[in-house]
Amino acid sequence: VQLQASGGGLVQAGGSLRLSCAASGRTYSNYVMGWFRQAPGKEREFVSAISWGSAGTYYADSVKGRFTISRDNAKNTVYLQMNSLKPEDTADYYCAAGAVILTSTPAGYNYWGRGTQVTVSS
Repeated sequence: VQLQASGGGLVQAGGSLRLSCAASGRTYSNYVMGWFRQAPGKEREFVSAISWGSAGTYYADSVKGRFTISRDNAKNTVYLQMNSLKPEDTADYYCAAGAVILTSTPAGYNYWGRGTQVTVSS
């Protein structure tokens, strides 16, 4: 599975961005998909995950109520709608695939895309 994330950019605090992650290769619809982020000098942290049928979603406490994850299996794409952005959301955002359960652990995912940078100015 190859993953390509896009949609990052520069936005003011309080603004919104929508990230997309397009998958290709093996059938991805059977996998849990996730988003992680990594700020400069910090470890990669979990943001959100979604089950293969979209019935289950999981969010980090820091983004709950502000971010929404969704997926369109027909388009092989997972999305992360980010609202009410804060400067502390600034990071490189990575999509991941291949988990079999909703998990916040990076080791649970087998496939990773390149990051897309999100910068939130105050």
